[in-house]
Amino acid sequence: MKQFDIFRFGTALLIIFFVGCGPDTSSPEEGFATSTSPPVMEATPNTTGDPEAIRPFEINVPDAVLDDLQSRLATTRLPDQIPGTAWDYGTNRAYLSELLDYWQHGFDWRAQEQMLNAFDQYKTTIDGLDVHFIHQRSPHEDALPLVITHGWPGSFMEFHKIIDPLTNPTAYGGDARDAFHVVAPSIPGYGFSDKPTERGYNPERMADIFGKLMERLGYERYGTQGGDWGSIISRWQASLRPDRVVGVHINMVTAGPPPELEDPTAGIPAEELERTQARQEFFADERGYSNLQGTKPQTLGFGLNDSPAGLAAWIVEKFMTWCDCGDHIENEFTKDELLTNITIYWVTGTITSSTRIYYESRYTPSSRPIGYIDTPVGCAIFPHEIFIPPRAWAEAAYNVTHWTEMPRGGHFAALEQPELLTDDIKVFFRELR
Repeated sequence: MKQFDIFRFGTALLIIFFVGCGPDTSSPEEGFATSTSPPVMEATPNTTGDPEAIRPFEINVPDAVLDDLQSRLATTRLPDQIPGTAWDYGTNRAYLSELLDYWQHGFDWRAQEQMLNAFDQYKTTIDGLDVHFIHQRSPHEDALPLVITHGWPGSFMEFHKIIDPLTNPTAYGGDARDAFHVVAPSIPGYGFSDKPTERGYNPERMADIFGKLMERLGYERYGTQGGDWGSIISRWQASLRPDRVVGVHINMVTAGPPPELEDPTAGIPAEELERTQARQEFFADERGYSNLQGTKPQTLGFGLNDSPAGLAAWIVEKFMTWCDCGDHIENEFTKDELLTNITIYWVTGTITSSTRIYYESRYTPSSRPIGYIDTPVGCAIFPHEIFIPPRAWAEAAYNVTHWTEMPRGGHFAALEQPELLTDDIKVFFRELR
């Protein structure tokens, strides 16, 4: 592998997730609602009088929001597509048409609400924002608290397959000593959490909010887990609260070439370098979304917040491209799973606020360098992840005590390979309780 290519991989990775170029201090324009804005769920007010109250929450999308969605789906205008192409140019028209038809005529949001409401959900106000989260306590009282964090374009629903096996392993043939009390928050700006109304909500700030959440829940020691932005937020949690975070488990490893090494490829097995190069080449045509969301999220939001077809196309293309699902997305995801996630974005009107984390990551500098993570770190390496650095690069950034090469799976591990992910989380934390 050419050394130039390796450095390009690391540089691109760091630009996407960590670059801080200094905040823009100009005053933002005030937004305004119009008569054509889609109705969305309104924030649930805190009427307790206690800003730190933890309030039970249940999803109940108003009928008017769902009716508006139906009317928009009924008047969808799809673009043309060159004959003989599939996903080459982006979202496949034939598949999207099929998905939209199911969204309008077959998808049962109320059934998905019921599924999600089977988990114990709450809200609490932290730093002026209502934060939504699942808090599923294990029946085993000595369970280890674990906060699991999603990314984009996912949501807290990604974890619906792994929460029960983590909280109640004995019901799945496991050991009570591997049990967790699971906290699965919605990142501010996502799902049923409030949208930030000021600049600066970068991953460090999100991590601080989740650290305050765990303290409010009474957890002095806990683990963190995540993929995508969740992996970066999990890393920041350990950096900000090393005395509380006992371990970090991530299924997307962000690590570039160590800058202090003259030749960062020296001593790295050829197969690892080839894999890094292959994932770099894969991602070369994939980073356009990140550049757009990291520079002009507001412009993008006007279209996606107005059109359910546009929203679905923007999100489903990433699920197709980043999953280990061969030539058909439904080899790994059902239509119900895809549409439940998309519908959460639609009914909450959070597609624009969710993408701003890319902008904030670029233009809001962290308060300090994140530095080397001394906390034990476990890495689950799924072969179709967006990028996979050599293990030596990861070890230069993290105290890697656990490294698992998975036989299959992609970016959305909790949905694609819930058993593999669950088992790896258990094994990693077994020695850290």
